[in-house]
Amino acid sequence: MRLHLLLLLALCGAGTAAAALSYSLRGNWSICNGNGSLELPGAVPGCVHSALFQLGLIQDSYYRFNDLNYRWVSLDNWTYSKEFKIPFEISKWQKVNLILEGVDTVSKILFNEVTIGETDNMFNRYSFDITNVVRDVNSIELRFQSAVLYAAQQSKAHTRYQVPPDCPPLVQKGECHVNFVRKEQCSFSWDWGPSFPTQGIWKDVRIEAYNICHLNYFTFSPLYDKSAQEWNLEIESAFDVVSSKPVGGQVIVAIPKLQTQQTYNIELQPGKRIVELFVNISKNITVETWWPHGHGNQTGYNMTILFELDGGLNIEKSAKVYFRTVELIEEPIKGSPGLSFYFKINGFPIFLKGSNWIPADSFQDRVTSELLRLLLQSVVDANMNTLRVWGGGIYERDEFYELCDELGIMVWQDFMFACALYPTDQGFLDSVRAEVAYQIKRLKSHPSVIIWSGNNENEEALMMNWYHISFTDRPIYIKDYVTLYVKNIGGLVLAGDKSRPFITSSPTNGAETVAEGWVSQNPNSNYFGDVHFYDYISGCWNWKVFPKARFASEYGYQSWPSFSTLEKVSSTEDWSFNSKFSLHRQHHEGGNKQMLYQAGLHFKLAQSTDPLRTFKDTIYLTQVMQAQCVKTETEFYRRSRSEIVDQQGHTMGALYWQLNDIWQAPSWASLADHELLSPTNYHFLSSLKEAVGLCKAQITAIISQQGDIFVFDLETTAVAPFVWLDVGSIPGRFSDNGFLMTEKTRTILFYPWEPTSKNELE
Repeated sequence: MRLHLLLLLALCGAGTAAAALSYSLRGNWSICNGNGSLELPGAVPGCVHSALFQLGLIQDSYYRFNDLNYRWVSLDNWTYSKEFKIPFEISKWQKVNLILEGVDTVSKILFNEVTIGETDNMFNRYSFDITNVVRDVNSIELRFQSAVLYAAQQSKAHTRYQVPPDCPPLVQKGECHVNFVRKEQCSFSWDWGPSFPTQGIWKDVRIEAYNICHLNYFTFSPLYDKSAQEWNLEIESAFDVVSSKPVGGQVIVAIPKLQTQQTYNIELQPGKRIVELFVNISKNITVETWWPHGHGNQTGYNMTILFELDGGLNIEKSAKVYFRTVELIEEPIKGSPGLSFYFKINGFPIFLKGSNWIPADSFQDRVTSELLRLLLQSVVDANMNTLRVWGGGIYERDEFYELCDELGIMVWQDFMFACALYPTDQGFLDSVRAEVAYQIKRLKSHPSVIIWSGNNENEEALMMNWYHISFTDRPIYIKDYVTLYVKNIGGLVLAGDKSRPFITSSPTNGAETVAEGWVSQNPNSNYFGDVHFYDYISGCWNWKVFPKARFASEYGYQSWPSFSTLEKVSSTEDWSFNSKFSLHRQHHEGGNKQMLYQAGLHFKLAQSTDPLRTFKDTIYLTQVMQAQCVKTETEFYRRSRSEIVDQQGHTMGALYWQLNDIWQAPSWASLADHELLSPTNYHFLSSLKEAVGLCKAQITAIISQQGDIFVFDLETTAVAPFVWLDVGSIPGRFSDNGFLMTEKTRTILFYPWEPTSKNELE
């Protein structure tokens, strides 16, 4: 057995002994299905789908129609089990806990055949006391219930009134009642993604043993005192004191580069205890602040916290501290009714430019550190400064936010509720409260997170009556809405985080929504808050169709991914725009027709005697169309920041939908198989299909290598709009792509993300 033994804390004094030990249960587990007919090894962290695939029992889940073929995986009840030996003498420890950082999702947990607890929330961290059941040699079981079946049971049990929507639209080919389970909402399907409601242990599992007392967590927030013109640091630490008598001592907080060291006396009574510290940074010390990308440096300071407690017990933690302020400014605007809606970072107005982030894969164990860094570096390379972590996905892993801190990417953080109404029975609320409290503590120290938002589009869904609720029943749902997002989530945010603003929804009218009783008659108003805007009928080259809103937090157009991307998950009979495969992958009602309509407004649609050529050309046209549409709309919002026209404008944010993709299918994404699109800016005086003098260009490319970089020397025989370079499945990025080639020759650089040979590119 490979041991994952970590010495967390040490005793100081005459002898050195461990005061707390942590033993990870990562690695190999056994997995079996509900009736015991199938047993296989599986990795933790991981999920059942990945285990089945790695053993060759199923194909790639994204291949062709496997989202339907493998529904049985999500509908079965699976069990994860493991036998292990504790690598230290267990009798010497006063308290032993089982810690589960992430369980997906509904399970009963047995330790040495004793039920110790249950889980029902993918987004929560669980801790179970196993002091009285743990032995030297142990067994652990997580008996999962299908999240799909659980959600259906919870919905059926909610007999007082319906909580819509029951099911997603048929075109999404998804599962029902996702709003009744605290799980990644898009895992039951979305209009850009498949239905893969996973089961498994998706984060770390470990045993923690300790004596005297244990630091369960610590978190902090830098706050700026405007009146005193100085920085302060609020630190919160949570202890489990297992000693039968109080534990005294002192705490030393040190930030060397800020010449700060402060000492506090504390006394911890037995039981669960919270220690709150207030650290003052001298106003005589220059504090360099954290800035978004493009506005300054991302300066951070190393901080250590040392708890010197009775009995020679020393507990030390370290962290990176960033100092920044964020304000959401909602104030009257001259020449316009309503209120502004923009962010000040460190007292300066910042235009938020970026995109919306969805989970990088249906199966989180496939999302590597390298992939996260490459995607987020692409955001910076494209001169973005903001990502909105959308409310139908997941709260991202710690590494995501650490990278955003490092790269200067601001994060608009939704809580994980999207496009649905939700129940407010006590069990559901208790689970949500635990989830929200945990996520606030986990994320509040990150300067990149600039706002909490209660949900995605649920205020609009309620007030625009997406689900055809009778007018007489609306007060019931409004009451539930306020209970969930204002009294519970909002209350926890206001109590737990003073360092950033909170809004109840997106889109919302902000302060106006509050004034109207937390739901607005028109949540998508151009005069307040943020808007989501989609219009597939009007021509997207006509800037007059776009709203002159205060802040555009969602907008976009669909396209198909590149053929080289689709080729890996399809077969030859799938390679036409109207094939069964193409229709199956389109989860947005009428999406294929909408794309062709928009493309046909300005381009001649593909026509060839070769069906494959027609398919490839059509795919390409949808990508050109998407790029042009998003470009036109984004430039409109950028222009609107400094003007008021017909009483509208002062736009201070543009976050298009969406940055990344989750599978190979039509979507609104600009990144798919990790390719970066960064077209040169240009403007056409007419539609290209009406342009005179354009002729078919013949383009040749000579590829050479300079170290790890590949050079593409291009030559064309005529003006070539939207030249697209494609290196198949090789991940990497071009210095430019989708460009207008007016000169005879042009040099483009390709930066591969893994070792690549020239032969592979040619």
